[in-house]
Amino acid sequence: MRYLKITTILIFVAGTLLLSAGIALNSEESMQKIEKTTKINELYTKNMSASASMIFKNKENKSVSNSKTVLTDVEMKTSPASVIIPPRVEVYDGLTLEELADKINRNLGSDYIAGKGYLIASECVARGVDPYIAVAIMLHETGCKSSCSSLARACNNVGGQKGSPGCNGGSYRAFATLDEGIIGFIANLEKNYFKVGLTTIDTIGPRYAEGSSWPAKIHWYVDQIRAS
Repeated sequence: MRYLKITTILIFVAGTLLLSAGIALNSEESMQKIEKTTKINELYTKNMSASASMIFKNKENKSVSNSKTVLTDVEMKTSPASVIIPPRVEVYDGLTLEELADKINRNLGSDYIAGKGYLIASECVARGVDPYIAVAIMLHETGCKSSCSSLARACNNVGGQKGSPGCNGGSYRAFATLDEGIIGFIANLEKNYFKVGLTTIDTIGPRYAEGSSWPAKIHWYVDQIRAS
């Protein structure tokens, strides 16, 4: 009976020890599993954070790239300054300087003074001389509507002006070039006529020419020029 009790106690003690060992073992395994799981979660979290950061940077780079593309498109669509149309500037009779020059050229014929419309127009506008009157006097004095006179050809005198140096020793003035002759003629109209109040054909006539028919002839030329 005593042996049985001892055996029972030993069995109980052995079972208790085994149970304790099992519990300890299970606890250690559980802790290892928990630590392993924690490490896996931490690694996963780091990987996810890195991936998210890369995605954000890629989006940011694409955004910057797209922004640059948009700016480039805007710059390409901007109209260049060269397409801006300048305002129309009329200088005489509702015409621009270029249009006035073209109109004068249509009346200079095809002889010696042909193509000098821009020089005549610009000088007249700059000096305050009526360009139609100036061209009319020039055509009448030189005959260049059909064939220019020898005075115009030999001495570039387009207005029948007198003075020195004389053309071939005569009383009519000689000019070195045709441009000088045209400028000198318009300068004479400015100084001796328009600046002193003689601004019409009828007031210019008595001082410019001796013949009484001169104003009527100049009026005829002006009408032809204005209508062209």
